[in-house]
Amino acid sequence: MGDNEAVQSYTEKEKSVVDQFLADNVLFLGPDPEIMNTHDLSVRTAAEERALATCTDAAMHALVRDRLQAGANESFEMLEQMGAAPGAKWGDLITGVFTAAGDLAVSSAGGVLIFSAVVHHPIKYIVKYWTNDPTVGVREGDGFIHNDARYGNIHNTDQSMMMPVFWKGELVCWVSTTVHEGENGAIEPGGMPSLAESVYEEGLKMSPFKCASNYELKKDLVTFLQNSVREPKLQFEDMKTKLFTCRRMEQRIHGCIQEFGLDYVLASLRKGLEDAKAETQRRLREWPDGKVRSIVMADSTLRENALIKIQCEVSKIGSELICDFRGSSPEFANRANNTLLSSLKGMLAQLFLAFVWPDMPRNQAVFAPIKVITDPKSALHSSYTTPNAQSMMTFFPSFSCVQLAVAKFVYSTPTKHSKVLAPWHNMIRTFIWGGITQHNEMVGNLCADLNGMGGGARADRDGEHAIAPIFAAMSDLGEQELNEEEVPFIQIVSKKVMADNVAFGKFRGGQGYEMIASSIGSPLWGFMTTCIGSKVGCVPGVFGGYGAPTYPLCKVKDVDVFEIMKTDPDAFQFSIVDIMNKKPFKGATYTTHHTGLQFELAKRGELYMITQGAGGGYGDILDRDPDLVINDIEEGLLSHEAALRVYKVVYNPDTLVLDREATQKARTAEREARKKRGLPYKEFVKKWVKDEPPADLPYYGSWGSDRNKIYAGPFANLPRITMTADEIQPVFMPNPRDVEIAQLKARIKELEEKGSKA
Repeated sequence: MGDNEAVQSYTEKEKSVVDQFLADNVLFLGPDPEIMNTHDLSVRTAAEERALATCTDAAMHALVRDRLQAGANESFEMLEQMGAAPGAKWGDLITGVFTAAGDLAVSSAGGVLIFSAVVHHPIKYIVKYWTNDPTVGVREGDGFIHNDARYGNIHNTDQSMMMPVFWKGELVCWVSTTVHEGENGAIEPGGMPSLAESVYEEGLKMSPFKCASNYELKKDLVTFLQNSVREPKLQFEDMKTKLFTCRRMEQRIHGCIQEFGLDYVLASLRKGLEDAKAETQRRLREWPDGKVRSIVMADSTLRENALIKIQCEVSKIGSELICDFRGSSPEFANRANNTLLSSLKGMLAQLFLAFVWPDMPRNQAVFAPIKVITDPKSALHSSYTTPNAQSMMTFFPSFSCVQLAVAKFVYSTPTKHSKVLAPWHNMIRTFIWGGITQHNEMVGNLCADLNGMGGGARADRDGEHAIAPIFAAMSDLGEQELNEEEVPFIQIVSKKVMADNVAFGKFRGGQGYEMIASSIGSPLWGFMTTCIGSKVGCVPGVFGGYGAPTYPLCKVKDVDVFEIMKTDPDAFQFSIVDIMNKKPFKGATYTTHHTGLQFELAKRGELYMITQGAGGGYGDILDRDPDLVINDIEEGLLSHEAALRVYKVVYNPDTLVLDREATQKARTAEREARKKRGLPYKEFVKKWVKDEPPADLPYYGSWGSDRNKIYAGPFANLPRITMTADEIQPVFMPNPRDVEIAQLKARIKELEEKGSKA
């Protein structure tokens, strides 16, 4: 052997040693970009190839899928009945079956589908990193827990339990249960902290780790997790419940294998995915080729008012659908409203599985052919270090952008698999609460009122009132009376519809309801709300229909309404509008606030008032059947003023007898007035289109047709900056307290200067 050969051989040997050393001594196993950025199916395994080659009976496949679906549904019911968290009791949970490689193959018919649509990421992480790790491993009876969205989830308040299912030593599949637990030890109670300025203030950040062996929870880890949250009993009970639910699904899968054989189970899981992907592509080919652009504005970071642009261009070519969100707002370095790309994809998967093709199997493959494009470091593709506990504030508007675009594609498609409809209401309007209960326990969680979102108007009828949230099928609103047995506040007004809380149109959106809450019986209690849409509506209409109204938070402080009810019960008004307009309580302080209220201590008898929102309207308001307008008035859904000003309906206000001829004349006159108000397109553009956002507008995102130029600000003492899309810099927002202090100091200085001159 020559000298050169010896050197070369020695170098290769050293390189092998160094590579192995580096592999064995990774400083930190962060999220895997290859796993997190991929939502397509894994390649077939050798076992799947073998099974698909021999298991070809379609009837047998149908039987196996039915058994697996029944097992998932049974487990969902079990989890809902046994869970301790409010979210478990009200259906904010789901169960699912995943292939051995980690692809979601079956999920329960009810529940939060987006949970399962993102849990494939942590399962694939476990498969890749822990299977062959001698300190961890993946064995029969193991249970893994996880909640960190950066490894695949929505936000920290959702906890998943994942369990491998073996048969005679072979890994067959995975099962998983996910519940919105609520409390997770964050800087604010209830698990969804809008106050968090970093990921380290968002509570538990659990990368996937083993918490159970041989079907038993590890007591040391359970104790650690209990010690990290405000509700240790809830943490323990729901870990047990999720583990036992996984065991039930494992039993059903074992039963299925015993009845039909291992290969039919493997083949059916894989075939169900591949068939669903092929069917999605076939259905997309039926859509017309083209592009639809849409924009929804988020009007706050939950800590300050700002216009945060969410824009999407949906393109359809052949069997490919592309959702392009480039040009949306940059990420916020110290606000929790950022969305991770995987979370965004999970929410969009929910749209197609629940609203567009509800007849399709609820699995990962339905979204696999759909491409999502974003700007890295934008609010929809945020970085590892940015907080994301309130990702709903950006991915819910993204959902509405695509839902609006899909309605326009599907409108002209001959075969429709669901109703063409306007966007659903998209905000979690509810009370988040925390403090010491009447039972002297520290708690933090939320009400189920968020599950009462108004449905979007449909092409042939009005939307349903407070029917369901966009993220969960067959969820529940909960009973306030049951809530009052556990926590020390009362909804004095609960789930009451209010006039004009509606998106107008040929068919109107479904309404939400008003809620008035007050603390009683606690030495320390507080509320918070986490919504956008109090200044600028975030739920658009379609085909001329109006968007949903805006919804501020209203408060009445420095009052004890329970004492007033004792001494002067007639003074209390059971309506937010009447309370805020009539101001019936002397000496009280009446304020409105955007609905990003950070946790605030509430005294006994003070009022916190919010309104659940409406779905978008569909079609021209002047095409609405006047009889439907009269029906809405009779049901208290519409005021006389709105009937006349919006719908141009003429009737006797005392008898509600419709004057059809006068209505027709009023509508004809309005159509003529529209023509007079209208402008030729070029004149409209000249009058309305500006080169840049107004100089004083706190605006975040692109402007006009140039998606490559991103604006940020101005805000407070921070000037506006611009950046290119490929060089986005995180936006750092000042603390609202510091902004207020600066304003007060300036005011004091101004008054002092005036005083010195006097």
